[in-house]
Amino acid sequence: MSREVAGLIIGLVAAVILLLMFMAWRSRLRRDAGLTAPLGVPEHADVTGRHEILYVATTRHDHPLERLAISPLTYRARGELVLTDRGVALSLDGAPTVFLASSRLVAADRATVAIDRVVERDGLIRLVWRAADGIHVDSFIRPASGGPADILPQLERLCAAAENGENP
Repeated sequence: MSREVAGLIIGLVAAVILLLMFMAWRSRLRRDAGLTAPLGVPEHADVTGRHEILYVATTRHDHPLERLAISPLTYRARGELVLTDRGVALSLDGAPTVFLASSRLVAADRATVAIDRVVERDGLIRLVWRAADGIHVDSFIRPASGGPADILPQLERLCAAAENGENP
């Protein structure tokens, strides 16, 4: 077999693999099209804290390796986590601000792995929230400075407020 034929075969195999990857991603986008994240921060929300973060991914609840393509939380991004008295805002670079009202928050805890990100033990924060009726999802964030211990107590208070039926 000549070099040209071998190169052509390798090129065709690579093209087929790329095409399959593209089709799989498009299929995932169609599958998750019904799930959206709530946008916009309420007018009278009082900011209680701001933290630089790396948004990692949103996955099915308790399935940290199954990414969901929830708009606008589809791709990894740098941004800011804004804690308010009414919930949590994810202000990610190049995307509209997502606001998770405390009534949507289910839990906040630590995690070590999500999709393709493995960090030191408990280096990620996992936010469990309701994306739609009865559908819980997990969003993973990594603090850019400090650690989860700086943010987690405030997130847990917001989750507890929702559990107790408090309306901030």
